Amino acid sequence: MSSSYRSHRRRKKSNAGRLGLAGALTGAVGIAAVAAGIVLMRPDDRRTGTAIGQVGGGEAAAPSATAAPPTGPVLSLTTPEGYGYGLAAVKAGTDEKPLATSEATADGRTFAYADYVLTNTGRRPALLPNVSAADLFVPASQVPDGAKERCMPQAGVPSHMCTLPNHSKVLARLDGSRPPFRDGADTMIPGGASYLVRVATDLPVKDGLEAGDIRLYVWDARYTPERKGIEVAFP
Repeated sequence: MSSSYRSHRRRKKSNAGRLGLAGALTGAVGIAAVAAGIVLMRPDDRRTGTAIGQVGGGEAAAPSATAAPPTGPVLSLTTPEGYGYGLAAVKAGTDEKPLATSEATADGRTFAYADYVLTNTGRRPALLPNVSAADLFVPASQVPDGAKERCMPQAGVPSHMCTLPNHSKVLARLDGSRPPFRDGADTMIPGGASYLVRVATDLPVKDGLEAGDIRLYVWDARYTPERKGIEVAFP
C-alpha cells in the first residue's frame, strides 16, 4: 500500500494548510496491532507526490476495528480551516519488522516504533494528514554510525535526540470509528473517528535502544508554525 518515501525533513504542500497548536487535553484510547491499514509517509528528497495509501472506490481499504487502549495526555491541534485533531501516545518499542513495509535486515537488527492515536475531534470530516502527525525521536547515541548523518535534530527537542527517516501506517479503527474515505483528491477522517497509527524508523537502531528512550514530538509547520518540537507524552 505504500508509495515512494521522501526525506522526512522536507516540507510538503498539503490541502490541510498549516496547523496551529490549540492546547492539551486528557483522555484515554487504546491499542491493537492489525495488519491492514493505510500508509502515511514522511517526505523525502526524491519525490514531490503525496503518499496516503491505497484507496479504492469511495472509501479507503478499511483497517480492522478494535477497542481503545490507555494513552498519555491528548495534544489538541487545530487548522486554520477549523479542522481539529487530537494526538495521544500509546506505546513505543523495537521490532525486526514493525510495519508490513519494513525491510528486515539479514543480521536481524531492529527498528524503533511508536504507536499513537489520531482523532478527528470535530463533527465534520477532516483531512487525513498526508504525513505522520507525530514524529519519532531516539537518542543519537543509539543510532548506528552509518546512519548518524540521516538522524536529524529539531528545535524544541532535547539536543541528544534526533529523528531518522520513517513511515507511518493506520493500524486500526478504534471504538467502531468509520474508515477514512475519498472526497475527490482528498482522504478524509469522519467526524469523531479515532485511528491507531504506528510510526517506525526506516533505518535500524542499536540493540541497546529501550522503549523508554523513544519519544514522540510534533514539530512540522502544519501543526506548529514555529517548528519547535512539542512532546506527545506516553502513559
